[in-house]
Amino acid sequence: MKTLLGYADQISVTAGDEIAFRVSSETAEAYDATIVRIVNGDLNPAGSGYREEEVPGTAWHIQGRPQKIHAGSCIVVDAAVPLDRLADGWSVTLLARPTLPDSSGQDGTGQVMFSLRDRMSGGGMEIGIKGEAGAYVTVQGSQARVTCAAGVPMRRHEWYRLRVAFDAAKGELTLSQAALESCAGIADSADVTVACAVEPAWTSAARIIIAARATAEGETIFGGFYNGKLEAPCLLDHAGAVIGQWDFSIGIDGQDICDQGPFHLHGHTWQMPGRAMTGHNWNGSIRAWQDAPEQYGAIHFHEDDIIDAGWATDFSWQVPAGLKSGLYAARLRSATDEDHIPFVIRRTAGTGHAPLVFVLPTASYLAYANEHLAIDAALAERVHDHVPVFGASDVFLAERREFGASLYDRHSDGSGIMISSRLRPVLNMRPKYQSWLGGTGSGLWQMNADTHIIDWLEHEGFDYDIITDEDLDREGIKALSPYRCVMLASHPEYVSTRMLDALAAHRADGGRLVSLGGNALYWRVVYHPTMPGVMELRRCEVGNGWITDPGESCHAFGGEYGGLWERIGRPPHETLGSGFIGQGFDKCTYFRRQADSYNPRVTFIFDGIEGDIIGDFGLIGGGAAGIELDRANSAKGTPLNTLVLARSEGHTNTYLPSTCALLINYAGQGAAQSDLVRAEIVFFETAEGGAVFSTGSIAWSGSLSHADYDNSVSRMTGNVVRRFIDPAPFELPASAARPVSF
Repeated sequence: MKTLLGYADQISVTAGDEIAFRVSSETAEAYDATIVRIVNGDLNPAGSGYREEEVPGTAWHIQGRPQKIHAGSCIVVDAAVPLDRLADGWSVTLLARPTLPDSSGQDGTGQVMFSLRDRMSGGGMEIGIKGEAGAYVTVQGSQARVTCAAGVPMRRHEWYRLRVAFDAAKGELTLSQAALESCAGIADSADVTVACAVEPAWTSAARIIIAARATAEGETIFGGFYNGKLEAPCLLDHAGAVIGQWDFSIGIDGQDICDQGPFHLHGHTWQMPGRAMTGHNWNGSIRAWQDAPEQYGAIHFHEDDIIDAGWATDFSWQVPAGLKSGLYAARLRSATDEDHIPFVIRRTAGTGHAPLVFVLPTASYLAYANEHLAIDAALAERVHDHVPVFGASDVFLAERREFGASLYDRHSDGSGIMISSRLRPVLNMRPKYQSWLGGTGSGLWQMNADTHIIDWLEHEGFDYDIITDEDLDREGIKALSPYRCVMLASHPEYVSTRMLDALAAHRADGGRLVSLGGNALYWRVVYHPTMPGVMELRRCEVGNGWITDPGESCHAFGGEYGGLWERIGRPPHETLGSGFIGQGFDKCTYFRRQADSYNPRVTFIFDGIEGDIIGDFGLIGGGAAGIELDRANSAKGTPLNTLVLARSEGHTNTYLPSTCALLINYAGQGAAQSDLVRAEIVFFETAEGGAVFSTGSIAWSGSLSHADYDNSVSRMTGNVVRRFIDPAPFELPASAARPVSF
């Protein structure tokens, strides 16, 4: 069982920066911490071996302490409520669309929609939903409590208008639960009044929390989380005058909550619930929330939203000058456990630069962060055609859901997880981690698979720097402009507009681009503009684990339309010459040279390579071609001067086309029966003397170290990189007018 876990406040640093590490030792054991450079994260004894290098002078012995994660989203109203205006009575109205109406909440006390309570005494009132009882309102006095419940359950995914009122003079508490659309034969609306001689025991410490209640555990620890959408909550005094009136359609792209009432009871979201959500009045004619924000006045709350673990710092390190750019980690070791907290050190500005930069695809790492697919998805074993094998980290995450999940998983209410963050321990973004997704053999996926490339770069002696996707998104082309050649990793699937623009600008300026993976530049993501390390995804038009609801395809972070870059109009074929076609996870195969490989334009690529077969070996599935595959298609943007150098073959029927590649389902789509699912190695020259080389296979990197790096995959990759960092320009071919693959 995992007992030692941590995360850093940054993912990318340079000399002079201070990076803070937040650690939880769940058994309160002391632990030792050391900074190490990660060269190869693969424990497979068939490979070149795990390798990390300690950074001298970085040793800490720290007394451990447990730190908790408190998941669940809500709204915190910052200003004090004028309680004197509520002495004679009050009322609250709001719109609600519950997504777990059968639940009585995580602690059985109800899912709270609106509360005004003193967190220490519990005095005040709350409105919520509690299973079969439907909506309820509770008034807590100094010594007594009164609850009024609708007595009829609310339907899932249906809108209701709730109104509660307390009349101090009459001693009455009333509740109205009204469905906006009735359903024949179902009684889900009710009006109830009960006697209430108890007045809310409010104090000046009472605060409004929307979608949760305050607790005595701390000012930022909440309970009773609500699952579903809320819209337009309004608090009025006994005479019907507005005290607070919150409009969620204002500031959709931020975390501030606006009160339109006279007392400016503004608030902020906690743990980032979903915004840009359709409201009760969405009529289906609008697809972008910017066009009619008044139809997007809802926020979707979840009991398991988690953006920031909020842990205290255990130790910090100021990065000294002179360290090599690379992938580093804070290695934590106690008597019973070990953890690595990864980060990148960039080359210090003004100290020169390498000709080659390796972009670590941290956006894709976030997309898969703490994924639960093999445990939660019923078809995982069938899709991957083998029994998933779980390690200690997987078992821990299955039991401890407060650490959050990936953008492939769903919330407890069934809705897709749209926001991911690195401000929490991400246990599958670690060296030594073996993934059930990674195929037979080494079983590496994402970051750990990318250490195969780092290991190869080190062995071959290339001068290179490393940057992250966050660097690329933040700085754009500035992050790439010092480098002649940009290298992409094994699976750079998730990219932002700014990242894609930077790659396009680099290529247009004559830069060279080497892609050593598959399923690249596929989904659009958006980074939060003010919270580094937080990223949003909308899976629209085609799903993968889930799909966005109608009308909710535009990101809250800036409003860009989400989904596949191919559907947005910028297919990866335009940038890399190939794009995703299919996947399989049982075993990997090899490439066979094609006629284009004998073109004089690519003689340098095949220098020293004998025979037609490339990569019939490897640590990932036994071959260089597999897991996820890309191929050329001029109809989707592959440049007409592209050469298809090699094509994979021998895949099993576990390899199937991607859903976006099919217009209709039919029998015989498996790779053993259909020629559609194949990876292709491609090359083409670009304007201004640049060029692009793409392998089209996630498994490629697992073959680099075979036979002590003396093999066709390593030799081909080395030939390409050496030519691509050479300043001599490439020449565009005189004529290239033929379609490429299909």
